[in-house]
Amino acid sequence: MAVSEKVLSSSMNARTVGSGNETIVLAHGFGGDQSLWDKINPSLAKHYQVLSFDWCFSGAVQDKNLFDPAKYSTYDAYADDLIALLDEWDLKSVIFLGHSMSGMIGCIASIKRPELFQRLILLLASPRYLNLGDYVGGFEESRIDDMVSSIRSNYQEWVENFTPAVVDPKDPPSVDKFRRCLHSMKPEVAASLANAIFHSDYRHILADVTTPCTIIQVTNDMAVPTSVAHYMKEKISGLSTVEMIEGTGHFPQLTAHKQLLDVLHQALGFDAPSGEDVPASTGSRGPVDQGCD
Repeated sequence: MAVSEKVLSSSMNARTVGSGNETIVLAHGFGGDQSLWDKINPSLAKHYQVLSFDWCFSGAVQDKNLFDPAKYSTYDAYADDLIALLDEWDLKSVIFLGHSMSGMIGCIASIKRPELFQRLILLLASPRYLNLGDYVGGFEESRIDDMVSSIRSNYQEWVENFTPAVVDPKDPPSVDKFRRCLHSMKPEVAASLANAIFHSDYRHILADVTTPCTIIQVTNDMAVPTSVAHYMKEKISGLSTVEMIEGTGHFPQLTAHKQLLDVLHQALGFDAPSGEDVPASTGSRGPVDQGCD
């Protein structure tokens, strides 16, 4: 069961900027919060109503008891929360931009309630991280087990090693921003979530995804090989395309935001980015949070 609709927006810090006729929903991935979208929000908000929020595992969420490791051991509970959030805001036919794990959450939600989604933008998403036979997910199981063990035994040290591996180290401010996000998480939450993500396998749902998809991949990402993007395009039933961003790391919204906006411009047809400031919020159903900073 999803979090009660009466408190959902507040508990997830849901808010909007912009005032377009269409809505784009931004969903962050592991370890982050909605502040990771700050660099692309200004351009998107000139053309769309932009809804962003924090998943229950995020350090930005005030109620640390919202994350139940048993309930959130699969993506289905997150998909139910997403659906409930869209229903609470009375939204349909949204553009959903999901980073990393949120890409697959969006796919699951679109299967359950296809009328809620007009397009899925899957940013460095993966249906399976473990290698299996001819499928190259990028990780061996022993590596995942070692990572989860490291999170549990010495979280601070793990954060220091993990952050520059997934965020382009040539961009120290972005590395620092994501590091602060990770430090704001409870170690036991990070361990449970990492275990659930990296041992997941959602390849079987791809054939049921009929919503048009734009799959965005970075050329050098330690978490998701480029082959995964092409695998998803082949298996998804609906119309899908793969768009590549030249760069390094798992967070182009931080380290290659102009290139990401160029890809979104091509996929969605809005004007090229101009770098204007984020407009004033047009609505909020939760306390405004300052994000990782």
